[in-house]
Amino acid sequence: MGYVATLLLLRHGRTTANADGGLAGRQPVDLDETGQAQATAVGERLRVLPLAAVVSSPLVRCRRTLELALPQVSPVLEEGLIECGYGTWEGQPLKKLAKEPLWPVVQQHPSAAVFPQGEAMAQMAARAVATVRDWDARVTAEHGPEAVWLACSHGDVIKAIVADALGVHLDFFQRIVVDPASVTAIRYTPLRPFLLRLNDVGGDLAGLVPPQRKRRRRTSRPTDSDAAVGGGAGGGR
Repeated sequence: MGYVATLLLLRHGRTTANADGGLAGRQPVDLDETGQAQATAVGERLRVLPLAAVVSSPLVRCRRTLELALPQVSPVLEEGLIECGYGTWEGQPLKKLAKEPLWPVVQQHPSAAVFPQGEAMAQMAARAVATVRDWDARVTAEHGPEAVWLACSHGDVIKAIVADALGVHLDFFQRIVVDPASVTAIRYTPLRPFLLRLNDVGGDLAGLVPPQRKRRRRTSRPTDSDAAVGGGAGGGR
């Protein structure tokens, strides 16, 4: 089993809709001042990483986050990373939406939630997971197993990807927290994904760069997909 690339999932910075308690959906909302500061700060942490690829939801809040965080990078816009299509819920205050009959379904049984004139949460999860897995395979094939790449997306999208990596049902994804401008790291292997970081808003990211692999004769040793029994030493593979 071969080594594989490392995926960093970056949520966009705080938006005007986040600050006002609204559901932006796919509307063209921008970052507020706090969100701009968050994007700049996360950029300082990301610049230590040799990113092999940077892809992004096409929505302005993700593009703006990357403009501030990584101004020298031109991200590839990826429709598969776009926000969930909340349909008629978009632009509505969350306090109002909490009174809708669909609200408890979204909270307790999201795999059954279909937004009026919008997308099903299960559809969102499936296309997001398929998108990052496809990109991960492409990055690994083109740049090698030590590659680190970044995808900038949205809260529910990242939560769905994390739930898949953990092997838990989508109905449990509301237990996952992904803050604005946070970094989540996943490494897919042939046997299982590994969740390396979750909702990291201040840690040193340099340790996510895997060490160069030394060539060696095939021996009886754990494969790259095996978990470290006892927890391992951290800081690499």
